[in-house]
Parts: sequence; C-alpha cells; structure tokens
Amino acid sequence: MKICLLAVDDVFDTGLAVVLDTLETAAMLAPIERAPFAVEVVVSAVRKRIRTHQGLVLHASPLPSRRPDVVVVPALGAKTPATIDTALERRDVKDVCATIREWSGAGTQVTGACTGTFVLGESGLLDGRTATTTWWLGPHFRARFPGATLDESRMIVESRGVVTAGTALAHVDLALYLVRKKSPALATAVARHLLYDERPSQAPYVIPDYLAHADPLVTKFEGYANKHLASFSMSRAARAVGASERTLERRIRSVLGKTPLSYVRDLRVERAVFALRTTDDSLESIAESVGYGDAVTLRSLLREKTGKGVRELRAARQAPRSGKSARP
Repeated sequence: MKICLLAVDDVFDTGLAVVLDTLETAAMLAPIERAPFAVEVVVSAVRKRIRTHQGLVLHASPLPSRRPDVVVVPALGAKTPATIDTALERRDVKDVCATIREWSGAGTQVTGACTGTFVLGESGLLDGRTATTTWWLGPHFRARFPGATLDESRMIVESRGVVTAGTALAHVDLALYLVRKKSPALATAVARHLLYDERPSQAPYVIPDYLAHADPLVTKFEGYANKHLASFSMSRAARAVGASERTLERRIRSVLGKTPLSYVRDLRVERAVFALRTTDDSLESIAESVGYGDAVTLRSLLREKTGKGVRELRAARQAPRSGKSARP
C-alpha cells in the first residue's frame, strides 16, 4: 500500500509527524504481529520546499508519478475561521484540491484530519457525503460546505471512499484507521505501544461555549442560555433575543447543527462535569443548579455524553473547593 501525505505550506507540525510516526510503528510491529502490513509512505507537496507552521523547512518529494493508494491531507496551521478561509484561497492549496480530485476520480482513497478536512471540503469531494471535522469549527464548516452532512461528534467518518477525522490528535486515529483496514490486531498493538486510547467520539470533549461562529442571534441565545440554565425556557429565550421561537430554532439548527434544547442540554452537562471535578457538591445539588429536578436524569445524561459515570468524573477532579460551582 502506498500512502502519500500531501502537505502544504504552514502545515500543522504535529499532524504531519504523528501520522508518520504511527505508520512507522505499524511497519516495525507488523513482522512481530505477523500482520499483512507493507506500506510505502512519502511526504509530497506541490512545491519543492515547504515551511511548517512552527517554521521548519521541509524538502518534500514531488507528486508521485503513479497515484497513491491513499492520500492523507494533514491539518493546516490555521486555527480560526478567518485564517482557514485565507489559507483556502492560496494557490498551493487550490493545487492540492485539484490533485486530490484527480486522484479520487482514479480510485485513490482520500483522507484528511482536523482542518485538513476543510481542504477536502474545498475540493468538492465532501459534497453529498458525511464528514467530521474539529468540533469547535463545526458551525464554520457547515456554513462553508453546505453540500456536506457534518457530524462533528464522531472522531472518524468514512463516506463512499473519503475519510475525515476530527480534531488535532485525531491524526493518530486516522493513521490507526488505515492500519486497522489491514490488521485490527496490529492497530491494537500500535495503540498500546503508543499508550494511545482510541476514542470513537469527540462528544465528551466538546465545550459548547467555544464553538466558532459569527451569528449574532446565536451569540445572544448562547449568552441567555448560560445565564439561565437552572430555569431555561424556550419562549423566554426567544423573547430575550428578539426572535420568534421558530426563527430561533431554525438559526440554531443551521449554525450549530442541533436544536436549541439539545444545545442547552450540552451546556448543562458541561457545567455539571465542571462542578463534579472542582467541588464537593452532591449530584442532587449540581442537578438542581443546572436545571434538572432529580439526579437520575443528570446521571443518565452524563453517561450518554461523556461515556463516564459520576465516580469516574470525580476521580479526574481538579483541586476541590467548597461552595457552588462556577464557570471556568
């Protein structure tokens, strides 16, 4: 299997490195695990020399004369909607988009991680497909690529031959995905050697307040919801932001990909997790403070959203303090 890492200027250093290191570890362990994993990895670019986000100069190989079996597009160094949009307008990025379109049409499997998924989106390959991206850029991804169906809660999404991976360290998940296609046992061995716990979902890590968007109505709604979690009412929220309930629901769905009540539920879970890790408050007290009448409902939601029970969340606590929890 020939894998090409197709990099551009300002490539995210960690993304490029961890894919290479994970695949190299797999190649090293393959004979020991008696796994059918033979791989040729090249780092290519549309320019002879590129500079990484941290300023390292990389002398990349030219584009392969024979198309690769798999192409990986690592993340861009850009981290904000504005800088991502600027990067996508660059000539070298547009050339990469053209290259992966051509290779995809000839049968190459195209993959990308973190903000590299924006390059896949810009190429048009995600139109009509399901994809994931780094969770906090979900609203911007939806706005820029309305033809794609985004599920940013997932770590890896394969959709008709195109694979996308979530946030920065999902580059490891993506590399392990490629290994697992050849040998699940080898992928497990690599993860153990790297001390890496695979995560099928980004949902436990999502911080609703950090979602990157520029919709003033949604921003007003977020502010209201944060201040009124314990007594949230959709009708009062709509009046507070100056919109009808129908308009508010439509805008929230369009920007955040979920209903207003689902967003409020996520805020409540986030606030509850913070309280569990930083206070000695009882679960019943925390449930009341975030708007739930009983601890049973909150306990169930915590398990659903984080995959952990109350004891596990307490075990990961920071230095405890007394009193009601506050926003970090």
